Formats: sequence, C-alpha cells, structure tokens
Amino acid sequence: MHICVLGAGVIGVTSAYRLLEAGHQVTLVDAEALPGSQTSLGNGAQLSFSYVAPLADPSVWTHWPEYLFSAASPLTLRPKMDAAQWRWLFKFLAACNTGRVRQTTIELLRLAFFSREQLQQLTQVQPLDFQHRRAGKLVMYGDTKGLEGARKQIEFQALHGCQQEIIDAARCMQIEPALANAKRDWVGGVYTPSEEAGDCALFCRQLVEAMSQQPGFRFAHSQRIHKLEMRNGALTAVHAGQEQIAADAFVLALGAASAGFARHAGFSLPLYPLKGYSITVPLNDAATQAAAPQVSITDLSRKIVYARLGNRLRVAGRVELVGMDRSIPASAIDELKRGASELFPGCGDLSDSAGLSPWSGFRPATPSGVPLISASPVKNLYLNVGHGSLGWTLAHGSASLLAQLIAGGATAIDAAPFAFST
Repeated sequence: MHICVLGAGVIGVTSAYRLLEAGHQVTLVDAEALPGSQTSLGNGAQLSFSYVAPLADPSVWTHWPEYLFSAASPLTLRPKMDAAQWRWLFKFLAACNTGRVRQTTIELLRLAFFSREQLQQLTQVQPLDFQHRRAGKLVMYGDTKGLEGARKQIEFQALHGCQQEIIDAARCMQIEPALANAKRDWVGGVYTPSEEAGDCALFCRQLVEAMSQQPGFRFAHSQRIHKLEMRNGALTAVHAGQEQIAADAFVLALGAASAGFARHAGFSLPLYPLKGYSITVPLNDAATQAAAPQVSITDLSRKIVYARLGNRLRVAGRVELVGMDRSIPASAIDELKRGASELFPGCGDLSDSAGLSPWSGFRPATPSGVPLISASPVKNLYLNVGHGSLGWTLAHGSASLLAQLIAGGATAIDAAPFAFST
C-alpha cells in the first residue's frame, strides 16, 4: 500500500520506518522543516524501559491541593474553561486506583520490553549516531518512607521481568561519583543497570535521512495539514501546504495535535497535552564533563531527570496541565537550573539561559497512560498516539506493533490493551 504517516516526531518516524521495512510505500508529512522538531526535540532523553508506571496513581488524591495551589509542585494543574480538559481529568481520576494502575504497569512493561528489543534490532541494521548508550539509571530518594514505597513497586515489577535493586547512598555514589558533590542528603536509590539514553531528535533526523535513500519513501516537510478529504467513512486525502496527498491508508501520529485532527475526521480522542520543560547544558571542558553524571539520574522529589548526551547534559522536568500554552516562563527554566546546580555543581555555566536551549513540549497523554495503537473509527486511518512522557521509550515497540496490525497477522505482544474504544 501507499501509507501516509502524519507527524514526524519519534512516533511518526519510527512508524514510517517499520511500514517501509514491511514493503509499503511511505510518505511522511510534517509541518516542520526537520523531523523531531517539536515534542521530540528536547525531551528527557532517558529510555526508561523499566519506569513506565502511569501518572495516574492513588497518591494523586492526597496531593490534589498541592497540584492546584502550590507553585513548588512538580505537577501543576491550571483549570480552564475547556470541556476537553475536564473530560480528561475525570477519566484520569477514575484511573487513579491500585488495580487499574497495576494492570496499566503490566501492559506498559510488555510494550516497553518489546520496544527495547526493536530498538536493538534497528540499531544493528541502521548505523545511527544519536549519542545512544546503555547508561544505567539511578532514581534518588531523600526520605526513607519514599524508598520503602519504591521497594514494593520493585517487588511487583520483578514479577514481570524487571531487574532493579534498592541501594544505599554510599553505593549510589560508587555507581555515580558525580553525586558525591550534590548539595542534597540522600537515603538511597533504585538502580536499574539496563536503562539507556539517547538524543531523540538526532535519532529522528538520522533515521529519516537513512529512509530517504530508499525509493519507496518521501518526507513531505514544511507542510502543515489544513484540510481532510473523506468519502464513505474513509480518509482519501489530506491537504498539506500546497499539496494534496492521497493514500491507501493513513497513520495519525501528530502528538498533541492528534485530538484536533480526529475531531475534523469525525471522532474524539481522549488526549490531553502534558507540558514539560528542559535545558541542555554544554559540557565544554574536562572539569564540567567530570562534574556531570554518566549514569541517568532522576531526582524523584523534584521530578527532574538528568541524561548525559556526549558533551551535553539534558535536564528536564515538570508536568503541567495548562492546555497548549507554548510560553517558556523564566521560573520553569530557573527551577531546572537550580536543580542542576544543586545536584551537579560545576557541571557548566548555568547563568546564560539562552545558551541552555530552553525547550517546552506537549506530551499527548491518555487518562490511563496507555497509548492508542490501533485502527480508528475511520476505515483506513490508524492511530499511534497518547504515549505521554514515554514516547521515546515506547516508540520502537509501538511502531512495530502498528505495522503488524496493519499487516493483519499475529502480533508480537497482545494488542488488545492499546485498542481504541469509544
């Protein structure tokens, strides 16, 4: 078939790759000149295959006042006169129960482990250089109660294939010596040696460049979709820029913009954007490189993640439900700078915000945290949406699962949890 993939973030790019690999002719469409230029551009860079527990959690109920009123909360809710926000929130709260969270975690772990396998297979075939490495990951805790709570989650996840361990603060410093200089007191952490990291945007651009060498692929860049053509319950063409693109099938992978596209196509998607921020700290000399971590770090109390990308340190954090507000407030960047200076003093010049490439992105999430990878109510339109903050982690497995569904044969993992339903 000729399949048109809508959106050139990491979800769309990996979808295009797997469909091209399956023998289809593929057109990849995006409004930006370069792939991976929106939500994939400045994400946290961690490939956290063992950390997929959803945002929806029973603890949300006790922290609700903090989310609404505390400026220091890493999760911020700004209620709006927006019916979509309230519908999403009601479904999100309904998913904040222990039974649902455990089932969601199992489903996402299966997809994450499949994703890790598919990324490994891809990198063996495509020699891409996107600062990819198996760095391991430490999730740091400053209180005993939090660490004991993590122990219960680790014991549960161990039943489903995760290999993690609780370690004390001294062992954390041995694994990542840069933590020894932190202006924080730790009681310990969770260590997962198998976790990885990589530059998501660089991956997208190099994979599109590799696909462009094949005659069955075309990247229609700088083409914003502004009109849909429908006939007999099917999508026949999209108008993007000055071009009309007809295809046998379409894949919706427009991230946070997918909900609006779906409305124009006649159905509703349960998506809402989770806004996040990042800075990228240059490590310009031996001293700053030594002060920065090699292992991926998560400061759990502040919900800030740190990932080494060659001679750069990606620092990312916050979850905000504020609609599609694209502004980057100085307070959000200052929070990340403060976190970096406390954990890794001397890791670089944090005084010049402009030199830190401030970024904000909208991570499209379903209320439960389970992405939609399936057919849609439109006959020839398929979905690969709703990955929230796990897009980079789940992209490779999601793309392969989608290609298998389109092929109509058996799937490597159970696809039922990811099916669209009204």
